[in-house]
Amino acid sequence: MSYDEGTVSFTEMKHGTKEDYALLAELEKPHHALTADRVLDELRRQAETSLDGYKINRMVHGLQAATRAERDGADIDWIVGALLHDIGDGLAPQNHDRFSAEVIRPFVRWEVSWVVEHHGIFQMVYYATHYNWDPNAREEFKDHPCFNACAAFCERWDQSSFDPDYDAKPLEHFEPMVRDVFGRKAWDEAVLRDGVVTDLMGMPAQ
Repeated sequence: MSYDEGTVSFTEMKHGTKEDYALLAELEKPHHALTADRVLDELRRQAETSLDGYKINRMVHGLQAATRAERDGADIDWIVGALLHDIGDGLAPQNHDRFSAEVIRPFVRWEVSWVVEHHGIFQMVYYATHYNWDPNAREEFKDHPCFNACAAFCERWDQSSFDPDYDAKPLEHFEPMVRDVFGRKAWDEAVLRDGVVTDLMGMPAQ
C-alpha cells in the first residue's frame, strides 16, 4: 500500500489497515521521546501564567515541594511527583489533581500517582471550612493503603510550599530526574508496582 507523504490511507479509524497503524506507531516514537521536554516547558510556563493571589507562582511551588521531598530523603518517584503534582493547573484547574496524576501515571509507582490524584481532596483539611465545605472529606479514603502517604505528602511537601523565602533548588537541578522518569518504558509493571505501598522515603511500609 502506498502512502501520500507518510500519511495513513483512512479518513475513519475503523477503515485503517495493519500497515496504517504500524506507520502511526513508528511516527509516534519521536513524539513520545519528547514527553519530558513538553513537561518541562509546561513547568516553565507556570512561572508566567499561574493564578493570582499567591506569594509565589506555580512553578516555584512545585520546586519547593520537590526540594522538600528531596531533603526528606525521598526517592526519585516521590520527588518528581512532588515537582509535578500541580502540572495540570493550566488546562484543568477544577480537577488539576487528576490531570496531573495522568501525566505521571505511566512512569511512576502506583502509590505516587494515587497520592497526586487525591492530594486535592486531602488538602481540603487546611482550608475547606473557609468555604463552608467539609474539611474531613478525605476520610472517604481512610481505609485506603495510601491514605497516610497522601496525608504526609500534603502536610510535609505541599501545603508548606508557598513561602517566597524558601531556598528551593532550581528547575535545572530536577531536570535530569524528570528526563529519567519520562525516559522509562511506559506502563512497566516493574516500575508501577501496582498495589505495593511504601513510606515517603521509598522503603516498604511496615
